Amino acid sequence: MTIRVLLADDQPLARAGLRMVVDATPGLTVVGEAATGTQAVALARELAPDVVVMDIRMPGMDGIEATRMITVESLSVRVVVLTTFDTDTHVHASLRAGASGFLVKDTDLDGFLTALRVVAAGDALIAPAVTRRLIAEFAGRPGPAHAPPAPELVGLTAREHEVLALVGRGLSNAELADHLDIGPGTVKTHVRNLLTKLGARDRVHLVIAAYDAGLATPARRPPDAAPGRCERYAHAPHNP
Repeated sequence: MTIRVLLADDQPLARAGLRMVVDATPGLTVVGEAATGTQAVALARELAPDVVVMDIRMPGMDGIEATRMITVESLSVRVVVLTTFDTDTHVHASLRAGASGFLVKDTDLDGFLTALRVVAAGDALIAPAVTRRLIAEFAGRPGPAHAPPAPELVGLTAREHEVLALVGRGLSNAELADHLDIGPGTVKTHVRNLLTKLGARDRVHLVIAAYDAGLATPARRPPDAAPGRCERYAHAPHNP
């Protein structure tokens, strides 16, 4: 199946370069281009692409607000933020707006094309350097050790709390199954239930929820579970 891509960037040369790369890649095609956030939202409604490649700084409505509007209106249209500005503020705002990927513009072509396929398949992907900063920022927050559980966590079972904490540490499904001594199918069920109960778009947003709730700290990640070339999180409806 061909992955349909919408490009949103206020620089015509940037869009032209991305279009050339995408259209030259088997299984990918550009279905539209937007120069503003407003145009991106309108074209996402009209064209229903699989993936929107979204710049952050555009005239009028910026890419973060456009991402929020697109992801609220449709669960099937997914957004990869591709930007020069990878500050922590932009990373957090993009993910909380519903983006399933965050890449910087110095990402190599293979990494960019991989991100499109990963996100279109229902997964989430963040540039490794960005992920390290994101985790470090969460780790630096004061831990709410004695705070009452967040309202959205009250309905979770004890096992779901445990799974969420491990997801927050970045464990894959295989690592979760091994750590908890349960089957892969059971892990998928727990992750799917967490996504549903917490209203999370994908697994990367479960990571944010785990840190927000004080359930995870990166220092507790097992030494044999180091992240690979990219940070990838499975999205339950497709591959929990």
